[in-house]
Amino acid sequence: MVNRHTALKIRKTHRYLGLFLGIQFLFWTISGLYFSWTNIDEIHGDHFKKLNYQPKAFNSLISPSQLDAPEGVSTIELRDIGNIPYYWVNNKQLYNAIDGSPKNSITVDEALYIVKNHMKSGLEVESVEQITETGKHHEYREKLLPAYVISYTTDEALKAYVSVKDGKFQTVRHRAWRWFDFLWMTHTMDYEGRDNFNTLVLRAFSFLGLITVLSGFLLWYTSSLSIRKLLKKKRNK
Repeated sequence: MVNRHTALKIRKTHRYLGLFLGIQFLFWTISGLYFSWTNIDEIHGDHFKKLNYQPKAFNSLISPSQLDAPEGVSTIELRDIGNIPYYWVNNKQLYNAIDGSPKNSITVDEALYIVKNHMKSGLEVESVEQITETGKHHEYREKLLPAYVISYTTDEALKAYVSVKDGKFQTVRHRAWRWFDFLWMTHTMDYEGRDNFNTLVLRAFSFLGLITVLSGFLLWYTSSLSIRKLLKKKRNK
C-alpha cells in the first residue's frame, strides 16, 4: 500500500482533474444523450421537404457543345429555374438551355420558385434576404455564396437557402438543427469547423480524462478496506 502522503496527492489530483474536466464531461454526456434520442432525418429537416420531388423534364434543349463556354464543358447539370431550363456548366456558369445565353444570377422570384419545388406546401414565407458572406459559426457555412435566405413563419425558425449564382436549393435550417450543431461542436471540441476529431484540445481533454479515470481506480485501490485486509493477510503469512 502507498503511504498516506502519496494517497493524499492522488486524491487531490483526482479531485482537481474532475473539477477541471467536469464541465466538458457534462457536455459530452448531454450531447451524446441528445444524439441518441433525436432522429437524424428530422435534424436534416426532411419533414419540411418534398422528398418525392421530381425535376421537370424539358424538350428542345440546345446541345452543350453549342454553348459559349471558353474552357469547354467538363461537367454539366440541368436546373429548373423559374420554369426555364438552365445548364450549370463546369461549376462556374449558368446557361439558358434553350438559347444558350449566360445567366449570372437568379432573382428573388426565381429563388421562391425553387424553394416552392423543394419545400412542403402550406409553409408561409416571412421574408427573403441575400447574404454575401458568413462566419465560421454561421449555419450556412462552407456553401456557395451569395445566397438567398428564405425565412418561414414557423415556431422552429425555419430557413431555406438557395445559392444565387447557380440557382441550387442548398439546405434548410431550423431550431433542432441549430441545437444539434452546437452540441456537436461541444462533443468534437472543434470550435472552428465542427468535424475535426484531431484537434489539440480534444486530444488533451481525452488524455486528461483517461488520467482522471485511472486516478479514480488508484484512489479506490489505496483507500479500499478490503484491499488493505487482503494485503495484511498476505504479509502475515
